[in-house]
Amino acid sequence: MKSLKKQRRIQVIVAAAVALILATGLIGYGFRDGINLYRAPTQVFEEPPTAGEVFRLGGLVEEGSVTRGQGEMISFNVTDGAYIIPVQFTGVLPDLFEEGQGMIGTGRMEGDVFVASEILAKHDENYTPREVIDSLKETGVYEDPNS
Repeated sequence: MKSLKKQRRIQVIVAAAVALILATGLIGYGFRDGINLYRAPTQVFEEPPTAGEVFRLGGLVEEGSVTRGQGEMISFNVTDGAYIIPVQFTGVLPDLFEEGQGMIGTGRMEGDVFVASEILAKHDENYTPREVIDSLKETGVYEDPNS
């Protein structure tokens, strides 16, 4: 009788371990395209992304760099004070998007140009994304608007 109980316990433990491994694998598979790492322009220059890698680029929109092309094509530069990355975006920009303000874009590098599929802008006059503030502080460009 004892060996039957022991055998059942081992079967339950093995089944639980298999279920845990399967769940972990499914979660990893589900996130494979959903995880986009944030990078500042300095990080893009120091450690270039791999070909086709989707990531988030953030910084300040450089003053005087926004140009509108044909249709919904927009080009502008993003900077963290140390480096500048040219960005191309086709679509409608957020209403609060403007020069000199923080932004984060999701996309990939094509040559030396970041081609964005999505652009996010600040949501009020005092907000800048935390990642952008951190990268601007590292380059010494960030000025606290509350001081």
